[in-house]
Amino acid sequence: MAEETAPWNAPMPEDQFARMRDILAAPSPIGLEGAMTYGVLKPYFESFAPRGWHLHQFKGHAGVVLDSHPGEDARFKVMVIGHADKIRMQVRSIGQDGKIWINSDSFLPMTLIGHEVTLFSENPDSPGQYRRIDGGTVEAVGAIHFAEQALRNGDKGVKKDQLYVELQIHGENKKKQIENLGIRAGDTIILNRPIRRGFSPDTFYGAYLDNGLGCFVTAEAARLTAEAGGPKNVRTLFAIATYEEIGRMGSRVLAGELKPDAILAVDVNHDFAAAPNVGERKFNPQEMGKGFTLSVGAIASEQLNQVVERTAKDRDIPMQRDVVGADTGTDGMAGVLASVDCAATSIGMPIRNMHTVSESGHTRDVLAACHGVAGTIQALDEQDDGRGGLRGTFRDNHPRLDQAAPLTHPGPDTESGGSG
Repeated sequence: MAEETAPWNAPMPEDQFARMRDILAAPSPIGLEGAMTYGVLKPYFESFAPRGWHLHQFKGHAGVVLDSHPGEDARFKVMVIGHADKIRMQVRSIGQDGKIWINSDSFLPMTLIGHEVTLFSENPDSPGQYRRIDGGTVEAVGAIHFAEQALRNGDKGVKKDQLYVELQIHGENKKKQIENLGIRAGDTIILNRPIRRGFSPDTFYGAYLDNGLGCFVTAEAARLTAEAGGPKNVRTLFAIATYEEIGRMGSRVLAGELKPDAILAVDVNHDFAAAPNVGERKFNPQEMGKGFTLSVGAIASEQLNQVVERTAKDRDIPMQRDVVGADTGTDGMAGVLASVDCAATSIGMPIRNMHTVSESGHTRDVLAACHGVAGTIQALDEQDDGRGGLRGTFRDNHPRLDQAAPLTHPGPDTESGGSG
């Protein structure tokens, strides 16, 4: 495909960007993911799913799985996983002065100061009925004038137990005013920061790219697969998991229930080339704008990675290798955590400012991931026989380093100026 016509080398169309924004904006904090899964993704899946595809739903969580061949367990099963849960803040306690003390969970406390949030409160008189409260901001010290000198000059930072939500309560009985709203310990708070187009071409920024982007890629890969006629041989499971941010609890349930033969997890990754103060750590210089990332290391299957890499190379889809250690840090671990024998890997998109209110990414990396995942499914489908024959291929073809061919130095490179 010519570079100028490849969708991953073109700006993201407005309707697709709007769809990505709607997915990322859905209020789906940990344990309350239904706004994204049932409110946005389920109707989107149903809008393009071919006749006969099935949407799995679950009792203990709001995850969903779009299944191309429901019940056909003899087929080789490929599961693509994004996770819908957003980092949540929670009410810890309510002060006499009307301050709503909160936790910061996986956010860096200092990045939250001054940002707008939405508080979701369950009606204590009607359990299961939720109300939203907008107009609050996260604060910690109130004003520079009240901060100790070490905090004012930057020698010390904001501590997580200093954070509170400011609802501008005034007058008498401030705590009672808060309590009369039904706000209680444990209520959920999320950042109110939908994504916007960035200043630089093809960029965008906002909250919760982690991991609305993985859900968007999973959904778009499903659409691309369906529009191409659907898989003929492999059974594809497009999964939207829950509970990733508290230990990847949701995806292991999906893997345990549906027992995939291969897993492609889709999650955000870091732009190490632009990360401040990490030069001495010698990270692999992956960066925004240069394509999706592919995990190498941990439990990542070399065989599955080969399929992803060949797909990217054959289609000229930009791809970068991501070096991981003992753990991918993503839902790519779902199979081993659920004790399911499967080949697995993790695909990502480099972003900046992860776990802040201003995460930023590149639309071409996102599109590269969408087409990389869809292309990998097509490649696996072409290799299978419709009866699960790929299982034998994966079992019998693990890399053998004892068969590695010797490599010697080719000699000086005279064309580039090397001396002989």
